Amino acid sequence: MKIAQIAPLWETVPPPTYGGIELVVSRVSDELVRRGHEVTLFASGDSQTLAKLEGVSPRALRLDPDIKEHIIYEVLAPGQVYQRAADFDIIHSHVGVWSLALASMVSTPTVHTLHGSFTKDSAKVFGEYGSQSYISISNAQRQADLNYAGTVYNGIVVEEYPFVEKPHDPPYLAFLGRFSPEKGPQHAIAIAKKTGMKLKMAGKVDIVDKEFYEAEVEPFIDGKQIEFLGEVNHAQKSELLGNAAATLFAITWREPFGLVMIESMACGTPVIGMNMGSVPEVVAHGVSGMVCDTYEEMASVMPQVLELDRRKCREHVQNNFSVTQMVDGYEAIYEKIVRERTETRWYMQALRASLESITGLGSRRL
Repeated sequence: MKIAQIAPLWETVPPPTYGGIELVVSRVSDELVRRGHEVTLFASGDSQTLAKLEGVSPRALRLDPDIKEHIIYEVLAPGQVYQRAADFDIIHSHVGVWSLALASMVSTPTVHTLHGSFTKDSAKVFGEYGSQSYISISNAQRQADLNYAGTVYNGIVVEEYPFVEKPHDPPYLAFLGRFSPEKGPQHAIAIAKKTGMKLKMAGKVDIVDKEFYEAEVEPFIDGKQIEFLGEVNHAQKSELLGNAAATLFAITWREPFGLVMIESMACGTPVIGMNMGSVPEVVAHGVSGMVCDTYEEMASVMPQVLELDRRKCREHVQNNFSVTQMVDGYEAIYEKIVRERTETRWYMQALRASLESITGLGSRRL
């Protein structure tokens, strides 16, 4: 198949540090190429991919000080794709609302992977185009009434995450993610304080979260019990997660997926997560971590978590969240949508021919 992938432009594909959507797009695009598909990736010009790269912006928007009006490029990316819609069998959008209107104007089908959660406003916008094809990344994400083609869980290349049989001694807890209220770094700190364990924290502080970080996180970073590592690359991330006794996923929102959970479990490190959003779908309670109803419970289950079999954590990811399984899911949906389009075209052509033969309408169209 000829497949177009539309990636967000904020980060490169794949991201050098933190960037869940861009990592997923990278893995999907490269694996589709390996399977013999003709893939064109519309992304930032500094992206690295096995697919044919169409650079929409010179660099990732976050890294380019010369680009002041980011929205111009967010609009430009879908525009470039849909001008060439006839070149593709299917278009796969990862950019949310930006591609909705244009997708409804071309005959080439578009499938939208929903990477975020719904707000009241976004649910209304998606609802206006509810008949288009959507893919959820967890069943819990389905908070809007849309035409869901299926649920495809995010996947990783498990072999890229070294398995660590025994955590570091003395043990420590890990937090990895954006330092934003919804990711719960403030609760991770409180849990570490309550257990008396060391907490190593890594991730980026976006401009919109700077005030929150300075008020709720920074005052507690002492370099001893609470350590801040900043943004980390893949090797540093694997080391942080793999050597931890447990990873804290103390979210405050309905997380659509949470890539860090499967990255942690792939390293052998169990996850202690809040029972919100996708967490109960991703973490096997009592096997690869614990799913808790309160932040206090997250602290209290620590003794049980430290006794979990780390090999089973990795096996849980291998069995459920590999790139192979993710792309199998996407590929099956692509084939179904393209087949249905072909069958519809064939039916309409046959119907037209039949009517013309009966009525002698000639070149009149239906």
